[in-house]
Amino acid sequence: MPDAKVRVLVIEDDAPIRRLLREALEQAGYGVVEAANAAEALALVQETPPLLALLDLGLPDRDGMELVPLLRKAGLAVLVLSARDASAEKVAALDLGADDYVTKPFDAGELLARIRTALRHRAAPQALAATVVRGDVEIDLAARIVRRGGVPVHLAPKEYAVLAELAAQPGRVITHAALLRAVWGPGHEGDVEYLRVAARGIRRKLEQEGSGAAGGLIRNEPAVGYRLSDS
Repeated sequence: MPDAKVRVLVIEDDAPIRRLLREALEQAGYGVVEAANAAEALALVQETPPLLALLDLGLPDRDGMELVPLLRKAGLAVLVLSARDASAEKVAALDLGADDYVTKPFDAGELLARIRTALRHRAAPQALAATVVRGDVEIDLAARIVRRGGVPVHLAPKEYAVLAELAAQPGRVITHAALLRAVWGPGHEGDVEYLRVAARGIRRKLEQEGSGAAGGLIRNEPAVGYRLSDS
């Protein structure tokens, strides 16, 4: 259970949803502050900055998307919680710096898991583990070696580069454009098929048969990006 000093700012204009979120968060041990609009949210951030913001995009006084970089600049982790489910909206929010994007209606258990992941990233952004372990897969980022069941696995250079980008922020969605820019370079942001080929190669070599895109080492966020499993 988190320290009660871990405060979450809920930015949501719908009072029943705010109440539901408060109950779930407080039951999980978080402190909660609420804002019904952008102006209230920014005022609360100036007073005593919380550690994470749950941000609805449909605010009455300002598009919530405009708040993402402002909240990030103030040092908050940002988890967008919105009814907008278009892929373009998700990509835009993530590219602006959001840690994650959850669409309404949401499952409280999944939401709390995403919050824990975002807070871990915020707590130690520079303390990247040299080795990331997921099940029987070990990714040694320092030595650039990947093992499955203790046995080294050969990945093509681009496959390894994609996996390393995901392993640097496990559990966090990295957009297609960001991955392509980091691995293939500027000018390749639209070459999504390159990324799909690399992801298929990684899965073939490292995932258990039948795990699928939704339950394996690499999770697919359709039309948005990929994330490394957080457990």
